[in-house]
Amino acid sequence: MNSSIFSQSVLGHAAGRAQRACLFLLLVMVVLGFGCSSPRPITSGGGADEPEKHADPPAPEEPEIPPHRPPAMAEPVSPHLTYSIKTPYADIPGTPREFRGAWIATVDNIDWPSEPGLPVEQQKKELTAMMDRAKSLRLNAIILQVRPAADAFYHSPFEPWSVYLTGQQGKTPEPFYDPLQFAVREAHRRGLEIHAWFNPFRAFHPSAEGEGGLAPDHIKNLHPEMVVRYGSYFWLDPGQERVQQYSINIITDVVRRYDIDGVHLDDYFYPYPLRKSNGEHLTFPDARSYGQQAQRKRIEDRSEWRRQNVNKFIQRLNTEIKLIDPHVRFGISPFGIWRPGYPRQIKGFDAFNRIYADARKWLQEGWVDYLAPQLYWPVEQQSQSFPVLLEWWHQQNEKQRHLWPGIYTSKLNARADAWTEQEIERQIEITKRHRGATGSIHFSMKSLMENTDGMDPLSGLYAEEALVPATPWLSDTPPPRPAAEVLDMSDRYVVKVKPRRGRKKEADTDPRLWVVKQRYGDHWETSIHPGWKERITLPPENGHGPFTGAAISLVDELGNESEPYLVREVTIVTE
Repeated sequence: MNSSIFSQSVLGHAAGRAQRACLFLLLVMVVLGFGCSSPRPITSGGGADEPEKHADPPAPEEPEIPPHRPPAMAEPVSPHLTYSIKTPYADIPGTPREFRGAWIATVDNIDWPSEPGLPVEQQKKELTAMMDRAKSLRLNAIILQVRPAADAFYHSPFEPWSVYLTGQQGKTPEPFYDPLQFAVREAHRRGLEIHAWFNPFRAFHPSAEGEGGLAPDHIKNLHPEMVVRYGSYFWLDPGQERVQQYSINIITDVVRRYDIDGVHLDDYFYPYPLRKSNGEHLTFPDARSYGQQAQRKRIEDRSEWRRQNVNKFIQRLNTEIKLIDPHVRFGISPFGIWRPGYPRQIKGFDAFNRIYADARKWLQEGWVDYLAPQLYWPVEQQSQSFPVLLEWWHQQNEKQRHLWPGIYTSKLNARADAWTEQEIERQIEITKRHRGATGSIHFSMKSLMENTDGMDPLSGLYAEEALVPATPWLSDTPPPRPAAEVLDMSDRYVVKVKPRRGRKKEADTDPRLWVVKQRYGDHWETSIHPGWKERITLPPENGHGPFTGAAISLVDELGNESEPYLVREVTIVTE
């Protein structure tokens, strides 16, 4: 809005207060003269943490004179105590988009819970503190490890409770609660996505030496033929077709029963190679399964056979997830180097030949909705350069899947060779500017928590809130434009929002998030709110001036955003 238009339609905030008060009194007299009832005041809306039901209190006998009438509004236009907004809505900004995630690792109690066997209330308190911190940093997603090693951080019909949760594998939390159900509810209440992180083939981690050892219903005890020992680890043998089906059943059970936003796997398929005392690599003990299949399928190269096992598992898992819920995204976080020499300057571990992970193929075939390669090296480290590797992965992304590199934020707290905050900030900035990347994931959440000495790491990393990027290959249909009503409560504005439904109430039209773009003076600001909210409170003015308009849109679970509802009219409510 230019200054001439603004001056014609807007009264000054301070100088015009008396005139507007008189005008309002005159309007009230007109309304009473017509025999209309006075408006009913309402409450200002629910708290930030949970949805509430609201009931209007009885109407007062006479409306009070509001101490503030907003400038930038025309005079009242109807006997219902409303006024029109003259904002042209020609300059509404786009909605910021960026995936901002953090891993919450449960194996060895890296992030949560801080130690095994904590009281349930303390477990809940620690997890919600991490979510609150994620929200305050303007992150929009958490990736929670729910199956560290053939165990469960949720009520599983197949596998025992994790020792990292209760201190004893198979022991039920007391008093009972389902941590994943709790995490999904608390994340969505805060407007955060939650992705469930699984380790598909690890069956025992040496840090899990809790009381009682392996539970009777652990897979090693129920089906020892499916499990092999590798060093001090137990591993489900990926070369057995029944093992692959078993892990797919575990993961799809969670997709079916929990309202998760994504399924996530990390870089563990076949284990990282261990060495014998003489320095030789310890062979993974899959000779039996290889011999059975090699004879039947005439496979001569065991390395190629192992890669085929992983590839088949990933392709099938993606298919099974989408058959159950086509809105659940599937992502993997592989080792950051595909092979040494790709690109030419890169040196290091060969994930293709050592852990049999052909992550480039998964990306090129479109078997994942997002890939988060663990680019855990500094920008200036030439042999493993962060920006060089990021560009290489982008070049492999022929199907334009999401590319969200993993950031080694935990190096801020490393005992040796610790990184500075500037290194993390630089990597985030490189990612933001890169044409092929649309977000990043921090390892791990513990490194982002405020320190006890008052240090507040990376508190200014993200200047504004952002939506997770949409996933158009799963669905690009925007939800219907919502309905809204703005109430002037004299000391605040209350935006009442609801989805606009047709004759059939489809579940996928329910809002996951609300985007409110509010205008103060001629300045736009964007805020994002959880979808359960029915009322959103806005201040009457801020440092840019008085409230002059709003555009409200609805976002579905895949990040598709509706056309905005443009606020044209405000209802005056007195208390």
